[in-house]
Amino acid sequence: MPLTMNKDVFITCAVTGSGGTQDRSPHVPRSPRQIAESAIAAAKAGAAVVHCHVRDPDSGTPSRDLAYYREVTERIRDADVDVVLNLTAGMGGDMVFGSTESPLPLQEAGTDMIGAAERVQHVAECLPEICTLDCGTMNFAEADYVMTNTPGMLQAMGRMMTALGVKPEIEAFDTGHLWYAKQLVKDGVLDSPALVQLCMGVPWGAPDDLNTFMAMVNNVPDDWTFSAFALGRNQMAYVAAAVLAGGNVRVGLEDNLWLDKGVLAENWQLVERAGTIIENMGARVIGPDEVREKLGLVKRAPATK
Repeated sequence: MPLTMNKDVFITCAVTGSGGTQDRSPHVPRSPRQIAESAIAAAKAGAAVVHCHVRDPDSGTPSRDLAYYREVTERIRDADVDVVLNLTAGMGGDMVFGSTESPLPLQEAGTDMIGAAERVQHVAECLPEICTLDCGTMNFAEADYVMTNTPGMLQAMGRMMTALGVKPEIEAFDTGHLWYAKQLVKDGVLDSPALVQLCMGVPWGAPDDLNTFMAMVNNVPDDWTFSAFALGRNQMAYVAAAVLAGGNVRVGLEDNLWLDKGVLAENWQLVERAGTIIENMGARVIGPDEVREKLGLVKRAPATK
């Protein structure tokens, strides 16, 4: 299919993630205040959307604490810069198996399996404009760790998100995830046109070569909106690739810690560099109001405590 470059591009900053990066860079935010401040700085640098996980402030390990989500949400909402808030709903689907000869019972360390309502509870309370929906199950990095999102779980979570008026951002780590995302729309679980994040180079999903990337792009319906990212050293290359392929871009410390060789990045620096690439390609970086209009989003206050 011929490429149609996107001329009006929004940048998403994935602020902190849930990976074990907290001890690899002093710039990875841990506390709700640090996460919010990093998100606000990214917004001031040109990010129209900030994608947030939360962490334990002391250890930096991933958390699902509702109080942390609420604090992050309120700090970002009260900031002197506008930005679209995107909260993860990917936590709570982690299975770590035992040895290859005794896979059951699951290992307690690392396993975190909860029900659909609990996985979406912080979304219901904080009411972000967007929340993520990881649209499939896959082997994920470590040998015995499986990211688990069954069809039944995705249907239940998707219906809750739709009922809340929060737009799901479908995170697709392979072409089969896009196949099922289209089924969720066909079944009326998700509204159309949908929003998709193409996740490239995440072990062991879709590799970040351009042939695979274009296979992913070609499986996104024409009326859907997509964004894309790749991990590590290819993060900025995929800024250009995503725009050229007709999409939007994601950068941030969730996916890459480095600005240059030997130089650790801050979120705002990655956003600023992505903006420069986009503008040098002849495209325009759009802001949160245009994103809301494009995606049909409504900014709301969190639910009453």
